[in-house]
Amino acid sequence: MKVLMINGSPNNNGATMKALKEMEKIFIKEKIEVEIVNIEKKDIRGCIDCKYCFKNNECVYKDIVNEISEKFKDADGLVIGSPVYYASANGTLISLLDRLFRSSRFDKTMKVGASIAVARRGGITATFDQLNKYFTICGMPIASGQYWNGFHGSYSDEEQDQEGLQQMRTLAYNMSFLIKSIKLGKEKYGLPIKEENRHLLKKLGTVFYLKATEEIIYNRLKTDTTRPLLQGDNPKQKIKNLMEQREEIYCQAADVVVEVDNKEIMEIVEEIKIIFDKRKNKL
Repeated sequence: MKVLMINGSPNNNGATMKALKEMEKIFIKEKIEVEIVNIEKKDIRGCIDCKYCFKNNECVYKDIVNEISEKFKDADGLVIGSPVYYASANGTLISLLDRLFRSSRFDKTMKVGASIAVARRGGITATFDQLNKYFTICGMPIASGQYWNGFHGSYSDEEQDQEGLQQMRTLAYNMSFLIKSIKLGKEKYGLPIKEENRHLLKKLGTVFYLKATEEIIYNRLKTDTTRPLLQGDNPKQKIKNLMEQREEIYCQAADVVVEVDNKEIMEIVEEIKIIFDKRKNKL
């Protein structure tokens, strides 16, 4: 398990890093790998909506955004820390996040997100809300502490906010628990089913549901060790449970249902071809 942390401050050793480092101690204690990326004083452009990323799975600007995207893809959680500038996050960080979440095409569902805002005095809650919006649009659960995640400090007095440091530790403990719980949940239940995916499938072409009985599926997969949902005791019962959960969804997504029990592969292919040709001729 791994957490990626982004220090959105131009200062590598300021109050924002102090807050992130306090969280890092807990992640290490909880046996979670941590990597901190500093945006420093880099010149990071904003998104220009060129849609290059739609076809190339990366941003048109070859900079730190694409580097972070690869790290984000492999992470189970993302922590974003930012200093407060005029009751909002650092503009350079926002440019990075806009492009990162726009250009990274991998599924972020159930990656855990957490944001922290650092200020001398005010603007923390507005910045906290701003950063959390990146998580909620992607199906990322948000880890919380016992307060709105904030830390008060400046170059000289960040050590004084002991309550803020305690909040960071609580947040890290809660985030660790959530990451571990989701990992166990994914192993047992998989990721949540997305209705939007079924609509996309229908837009892309004709959807065939190759329907087999539980016994046939079991015989085909009983030696397959790459299916996490089927590992452990009684895989046959697990297949039965999954089919009961998904049968209605599969039928809703399919344009055509093809029964495949006791059929050779080429028989199935030929049947699909005949059905497809008939549907094509009707158009």
